[in-house]
Amino acid sequence: MATRLDNVVVDAADPLALAGFWSAALGVPISYQDENEVDVGLPGFDLCFVPVSEPKVEQNRVHLDLASESAEDQAAIVARLLDLGARPADVGQGPEVPWVVLADPEGNEFCVLEQRDEYSGIGPVAAIVVAAHDSLAMARFWAEATGRPLTRSGPDWASLRGETGAWLEFIESPAVKQAKNRVHLDVRPRPGDDHAADVSRLLAAGAGPADVGQGDSPWTVLADPDGNEFCVLRPARPSIRTGD
Repeated sequence: MATRLDNVVVDAADPLALAGFWSAALGVPISYQDENEVDVGLPGFDLCFVPVSEPKVEQNRVHLDLASESAEDQAAIVARLLDLGARPADVGQGPEVPWVVLADPEGNEFCVLEQRDEYSGIGPVAAIVVAAHDSLAMARFWAEATGRPLTRSGPDWASLRGETGAWLEFIESPAVKQAKNRVHLDVRPRPGDDHAADVSRLLAAGAGPADVGQGDSPWTVLADPDGNEFCVLRPARPSIRTGD
């Protein structure tokens, strides 16, 4: 049994408009659309936008880092994103960091990184970044949840590398989660695996049950050891919301 990272899901007041921003920002077309979700397909995962009525109330605990190939490329990416509707954001990063923090049109924070060799040629998204109270413990849990190996770690960070696409990284933060995450991860069992058995495996690894008002849904909502909600999807679908 194994699950893999399938989606990064973003709550949105206007999923189509926000997906349009990210499609243009990343240079990737919208790959799926219905009344319940709009997807932008990326190497290794889909970026999925789903409708919610609740407003954003705190800094996101999950965000994207975008890659660049040079200082000139980073500046050009930032300028293009600002033209598309992004705006500068202050998350306490200070003036000396080499990356640029922006927010998308609905206020979701993200970073445009300076050139880093480990992300060269990876595609537009360098990393999916999760705030963690214990980065190594979280990385070990998510290695179990995604099947990605723990690739590297430091005193306050740890990284998982997939076969393709963005890294999955955990950065220590003292911030306390106050509300349901605006951005969350979905994992999916591999074809032929047993959904209930994979849910049980993740519960044994340190997840807990979570209720985000999902009702009678075809997926199972859990929370990781830091309380971040995530979904365990059925093995196959065209739509993450219906599970068909």
